[in-house]
Amino acid sequence: MDSVERLQSLQNATLEAIARGEPLAAIMTSLCLRVEAIAPEVVCSVVAVDAESTLQPLAAPSLPPSYAAALRGVSCGPRVGSCGTAIHRGSAVEVTDIASDPLWQGYEGLVLPLGLLACWSSPIKARDGRVVGSFAFYYRRKRGPDALERRIVATCVHLCAIAIEHDEVRTRNHQLAYFDALTRLPNRAQFNDAIARMTARAEPCFGLLLIDIDHLKAVNDTMGHATGDRLIETVAARLAEVAGTGTAFRIGGDEFAVLLPDCGQAPQLRAAATAILAAMPAPFDHDGNTIIPSVTIGAALAGADGTDSVTLRQNADFALYHAKETRRGRYVRFKYGLRTSMMRRVQIVQTVDDALGSGRVLPHYQPIIRLDTGELAGVEALARMRLDDGRIVAAGEFHEAMLDPKVAYRISGQMLAAVAADMAQWQSGGLELRHVGINFTTADFQKGDLVQRISRVFERAQLPLERLVVEITEQVIMGGRRDGVARTMEALRERGIQVALDDFGTGFASLTHLLDFPVDIIKIDRSFIGGIEAGARSNVIVEALVGIANRLGVKIVAEGIETAEQLARLRAMGCVFGQGYLYSRAIPAAGVASFIQDLRQRGPAAQPDAQAATAA
Repeated sequence: MDSVERLQSLQNATLEAIARGEPLAAIMTSLCLRVEAIAPEVVCSVVAVDAESTLQPLAAPSLPPSYAAALRGVSCGPRVGSCGTAIHRGSAVEVTDIASDPLWQGYEGLVLPLGLLACWSSPIKARDGRVVGSFAFYYRRKRGPDALERRIVATCVHLCAIAIEHDEVRTRNHQLAYFDALTRLPNRAQFNDAIARMTARAEPCFGLLLIDIDHLKAVNDTMGHATGDRLIETVAARLAEVAGTGTAFRIGGDEFAVLLPDCGQAPQLRAAATAILAAMPAPFDHDGNTIIPSVTIGAALAGADGTDSVTLRQNADFALYHAKETRRGRYVRFKYGLRTSMMRRVQIVQTVDDALGSGRVLPHYQPIIRLDTGELAGVEALARMRLDDGRIVAAGEFHEAMLDPKVAYRISGQMLAAVAADMAQWQSGGLELRHVGINFTTADFQKGDLVQRISRVFERAQLPLERLVVEITEQVIMGGRRDGVARTMEALRERGIQVALDDFGTGFASLTHLLDFPVDIIKIDRSFIGGIEAGARSNVIVEALVGIANRLGVKIVAEGIETAEQLARLRAMGCVFGQGYLYSRAIPAAGVASFIQDLRQRGPAAQPDAQAATAA
């Protein structure tokens, strides 16, 4: 077989190896050996260049391993031997005397002891013009290439370019399939493989942490998705630094996972979670915004909290959900009670979902009374649910479903429509209530369309907006975007809708909220009212709140009035409005008119007695 046939055979064999998907290093090694068989006077090598322009040897089968080790990681440049210089220049470099050529100064010791005296290196170029490596011939004599060797190199440089580009595509596809593009952490597919392998062991011993970025949606909504992406990248980098890139995974938009090998004890699990939490809070700036990352962690131990991957992940999820609801920004390990409570919540959500679908979530109304005259000041609409058996249950029995934002949003929407229909019916019958309060949740404010929803419904029912009171709790203020909540509250008040802060005194730093979130009505939580008969502390707090509200020009409503003594104390403190079982429980819309008639018959100064309270 002559040299032309052998060169054609080399080309065919190399292309077949590329098509079969053989490893790049193996293909290059085979190529070098075939070339050396065609041209016995040469020693062949192939070197790639990485994104940092450093040399990465691929094949040099006739050179000792020390050669590749010494070359690996060397930066390309104008005087870095034949290969480094050829890559730097993008053109071939022929050195006929390594010992005296300045291009080899400092590198001659790599090859002269091997008896190699000359080197010819040609750049390997991709189709887009990038230099991706070099193909070199070393000689044991001081000489340059002959005509045959030039034909060999022309063929081999082209083959090397095809092989390297094919490997780049395969690496990129693998990266896309198994690594997250934004954070470069292993993705969900790798996590699934890893946890499956770990749980397949005879006695699995590892910990699982599920980590959720707090308030990512708020960052995206207020500062833009570029800032949100920067937050994700920052959390990922800090997570990888603490946990290690081999054990940290991005498995969703704002969710990460960490697998902790050989973690069999709860203290080890807690220590890892604590280290992650401690690494997060350092602020960073992006596009003029200062962000302080925060994460919430749920955890489970293999063996103790589940032996198969599905159960283990479910239990860690239960812990994470519980942490987000009760200890946001903290760590919770799975306990078996969580599974029961979460399953109960799922069932409750399903029950409420069914009730919403069939229109069985409806308002009942609790009267709000002027304590000094006994007159009706308004009503508060409270959500009730009619079960399949006809029983009506209060919101307390399906409160857990309200933790789901979608469910909460649907309930408020159905309540708004039902209340508007009731108000329109009362109006057509000549009964015009001064104010009707409806509770709205964080989900309503996060959606951003609350003002439009209310306006549409009331316009359709031909009702004045001035008769609506939007009731919110401090959870709405704390759980939403502060500027967004404030703007929505201001927009409501501009349209004549009053805003009431419900359950006042049960949240965090309530008084400070009045500075940034001015409201029209403060409703003192029943826990304070229930203690004013016997507790000096409750007396002082309620009296102080009444005084503050009066000085701010804000109406105040006492919730949960149940006894005549509570009523007397509240009137003495100057509290004007109240509601509670002393006057009436929440009643259906059909009973509102008769309640008002009965109230008028008793007279404006009549005081409710124990018998009336019991009957109500």
